[in-house]
Amino acid sequence: MSEPLSRAHALALDANDPLRDLRNEFLIPRHAGGEQTYFVGNSLGLQPRGAQAAVQEVMTQWADLAVEGHFTGPTQWLRYHRLVSEPLARVVGALPSEVVAMNTLSVNLHLMMVSFYRPTTQRPVILMEAGAFPTDRHAVEAQIRFHGFDPADCLVEVQPDEATGTISTAAIEQAIAVHGARLALVLWPGVQYRTGQAFDLHAIAALARAQGANVGFDLAHSVGNLPLQLHDIGADFAVWCHYKYLNSGPGAVAGAFVHERHHRDTTLPRFAGWWGHEEATRFQMAPQFIPAAGAEGWQLSNPPILGLAPLRASLDLFERAGMGALRTKSLALTGLLDALVQARLPHVLERVTPAEDERRGCQLSLRVIGGRERGRALFEHLHAAGVLGDWREPDVIRISPTPLYNRYQDLHHFVDEVQAWTGL
Repeated sequence: MSEPLSRAHALALDANDPLRDLRNEFLIPRHAGGEQTYFVGNSLGLQPRGAQAAVQEVMTQWADLAVEGHFTGPTQWLRYHRLVSEPLARVVGALPSEVVAMNTLSVNLHLMMVSFYRPTTQRPVILMEAGAFPTDRHAVEAQIRFHGFDPADCLVEVQPDEATGTISTAAIEQAIAVHGARLALVLWPGVQYRTGQAFDLHAIAALARAQGANVGFDLAHSVGNLPLQLHDIGADFAVWCHYKYLNSGPGAVAGAFVHERHHRDTTLPRFAGWWGHEEATRFQMAPQFIPAAGAEGWQLSNPPILGLAPLRASLDLFERAGMGALRTKSLALTGLLDALVQARLPHVLERVTPAEDERRGCQLSLRVIGGRERGRALFEHLHAAGVLGDWREPDVIRISPTPLYNRYQDLHHFVDEVQAWTGL
C-alpha cells in the first residue's frame, strides 16, 4: 500500500478510476509540449470531442435541407430542444416537462421572477445571500425597482456568520423567520460562487414555503456538479448555465426549471413569446397566447440550434457516467486536494470552502495567506506553469477538480507548483 498522500497513490487511483476513459472524450489545452492542468471547469468546461460533430450535423442539415431542416428527421429543429430534456432532467432530478434549455441565465432569471416575484405592500421582500454573484444582485434590484419598491427596504441579504465567510443553515433559518411575514421570494444559490459552499436546498425550500414565500434557485455552480432533486425539493423555479460543468461552450444556451404544479396555471403572469405557445396551434399564428404545458411555456423565441448541439454532446457523457459516480469521484478529488493542502501548504493556503462533504462540490476556494499581492504572484506563477485555477478578489484562488476529466495526479501538480513557488 502506498502512502495516501504520495504521488504513487494518486497514480494508482487514476489507474483504477472507473471514469478514467472519459478524460479522452475532452480536448485538453496544451502547455509547453504537454497537457495543461485545468481546474476551471467551474468557469468554463472543456470542449467535449463530440461537440464539433454535433455542430457539424446541424451545419450539414442547414446546407442540405435549408428550411426543411425544421421538420425533417429525428433531429429536426422544431423539436430539437426536446433532445436534451430527458438527460437534462436526470442531471437535475426533475421531470422532463419541468426543464427547458433556453436563453441565458440572466434572461431566465428575469423571466422566472416575472412569474414568481409578485410583491405586495405586505410582502415585497426578496431574500438572498450577501455577496451574491453580480448578475443575481443586479436582476433582483432591477425587479424590485420595476415593481415600484425600494431595494434598500425590500432586498434582504443574509450575512456570513462562519469564520471563513460562509453561511450556516441556522443563519438562513433565522433570516427567513425574522422576515417571513414580508417575504415574497427566497432566491438562493446551490453553490456560492466565491466560497464554494453548497447549501441544503431541501431545507431552504421548506423554510421559505412554510412562511408563504416563493423560492427559486440559481444553480449555475451546481448543475453537473452536485446530484440534485429539483422536483422533490419543490422549489417554484431554478435557473442555471451550461458552460461550466455542462461543458457546452462559451455563452452556451442556459436552462430553467419550473415545478409541475405551475404547468397549467394560466393565471401566472409571464413575458410570453411565440415559442412558448402550445405547439399544436403555434403555426396558426393566432393573436391569443396559449402557453405550452410545462417549462416550455416560458420560452420566447425559437431555440438556437447551433447552441444546443454541444449540450447534446456533453449530456451524452453525463449519461455514460451517471451523477452518482461523478459525485463519488468528486468527493475523492476534493478530499485528496484538501488533505494535500493541509499537509504540505498550511503556511500558504487557507481553505474557505466548508470541510464537510455535504457542504461542498467540485470547488475548493483557497485564500492565499499574506494578502492580495502575494496571492496574485502565486496565481501568475501557476498560470505560467500551466496550472489553471481562477482568481477572485481580493485573495482567493478557486481550484475545481472536475471528475469528468481531472485526475488525482493533477492535484499533485498543483501542490508541487505552489510548493516550488514558496522555495520550500
